[in-house]
Amino acid sequence: MEIITDGPTLLLGGDFDVRSTWEVRTAIYELLEGHDEDVVVDLTDVDTIDLTALKVLAVATRLATRQGHHLTLRGCGPAVRRMLHLSRLSRLVEVERAAASA
Repeated sequence: MEIITDGPTLLLGGDFDVRSTWEVRTAIYELLEGHDEDVVVDLTDVDTIDLTALKVLAVATRLATRQGHHLTLRGCGPAVRRMLHLSRLSRLVEVERAAASA
């Protein structure tokens, strides 16, 4: 799992699964504590994601809301969207809408 912090944006790459959830959780929480801005988690380069990882994102979303911020998921590919839908966590997280192509 590759994690890059770019201001209030967290760029993730690779396999986001139970093996990397602690590392990602820590990075998200540090962003929430260190910025007054809303946080974006960019999943564009995530190859696979599992339910444990999605739960981390859902809990982080709830924490952000309690702190008066938003946590938005960006770059959710079909596999991520499918897992969000199947797990019903799509109701708990905010997914950025893809920009319409011209």
